[in-house]
Amino acid sequence: MQSSVLVVEDDAAVGLVLTTLLQQSRFEAVRVPSGEAALEILQSRPFDVVISDIRMPGMDGLALLAELGKRFPDLPVILLTAHGSVPLAVEAMKAGAVDFMLKPFERDEILFVVEKALARGRRAAEKAPSIETGSSGFVGSSPAMNDVLTTIRKVASGTATVLVRGETGTGKELVARALHESGTRKDHPFVRVHCAALPDSLLESELFGYEKGAFTGAATRKPGRVELAHRGTLFLDEIGDVTPQVQVKLLRVLQEREFERVGGTETIKVDVRFVAATHRDLEAMVKRGEFREDLFYRLNVVPVRVPALRERGGDVESIALHFARVFGEANGKPGITVEPGALHALRSHAWPGNVRQLQNLMERLVVLTDGLVIRGNDVERELGGASPSASSPSGAASSLGAHRQEAEKEALLKALARANNNRTLAARLLDVSRRTLYNKLREHGIE
Repeated sequence: MQSSVLVVEDDAAVGLVLTTLLQQSRFEAVRVPSGEAALEILQSRPFDVVISDIRMPGMDGLALLAELGKRFPDLPVILLTAHGSVPLAVEAMKAGAVDFMLKPFERDEILFVVEKALARGRRAAEKAPSIETGSSGFVGSSPAMNDVLTTIRKVASGTATVLVRGETGTGKELVARALHESGTRKDHPFVRVHCAALPDSLLESELFGYEKGAFTGAATRKPGRVELAHRGTLFLDEIGDVTPQVQVKLLRVLQEREFERVGGTETIKVDVRFVAATHRDLEAMVKRGEFREDLFYRLNVVPVRVPALRERGGDVESIALHFARVFGEANGKPGITVEPGALHALRSHAWPGNVRQLQNLMERLVVLTDGLVIRGNDVERELGGASPSASSPSGAASSLGAHRQEAEKEALLKALARANNNRTLAARLLDVSRRTLYNKLREHGIE
């Protein structure tokens, strides 16, 4: 499937060169002359990546980036400027850009950055973060979550490295952001790196940056995420997926707070607070020789375990009501309510996909339910005719709904295996859209 790129550039000559280059490289590329035009075309059709000039009349690139973040949070945005600098890069990254490029650009550099953005966008679509939020950053008051909040308050203002553990969908990134925003570094960058999204060669350059000419596509010097996070927080998501080669370099920067860019010799010192997260059993990986023991101890200075949703008791109801309000306002149904029977059905479910699964279900219920009341039979219908009980797994396994869920998960896994884990091909094999596939993968907690 041909990937699509929206080029937002007021200079017609530069826009023509860029779109032609992308089209010659088998991308579908469309140019619009302004941020306002970009928002208009995105309302009528989707794109996989946006490349926008920063300096444009009317809505500039940073303003467009902010608006895209609200309307299309999973859409990767690359900013393009002839006035590049590290401070501008920091501002762009803080605002949500996945990368930036300097004019004049070269063909290899453009393709390199676009491919990297596409990889990041695919990963974001597969694994959208939870939007569970409240006045303190979380919804619910269960003892398990109160323990997490107590730890956050204790360590937020320090510099100790924090390792956030928990199942997929529990909200580990939310913990990392709470640590950053509750501490003394909140006015400085929070920079996220998804370690599983990129292969070794790209991950290393993403983390540490590179010098001009370090490899094909390195047309200019680029600062890495470690450098951009100076005086702020670097969040290493899915640290358990980092290969031994990158583990060695991460160990050094954690120990010494210094590194060299790829292809460079200059030692760069940084002041960064590191927060890492994983759903993997790192201790078992250390025993198998898959993860460095010294790196594990460097990361595990302050461990924080995020509880699974089934361990949070009455929080299920609070979170469900929160999502109903959020999605009701977003879908033209303000004031939508959830009746007690529906809350009981939600509370009785096992939630293998944790908060993310509950989030997806509540959005679906808000959209599909007639009127402004979500009822118990609506919940049971969307859960497959039954709500498996967290306290009675044998009863859940015998229910029709549970069997349907198991069969659906098995079909997803078989399709992914046949497609060699290629999501687009798997969607074709199942005869569903990519969006449907991603929603089902999240619902079943499949990585």
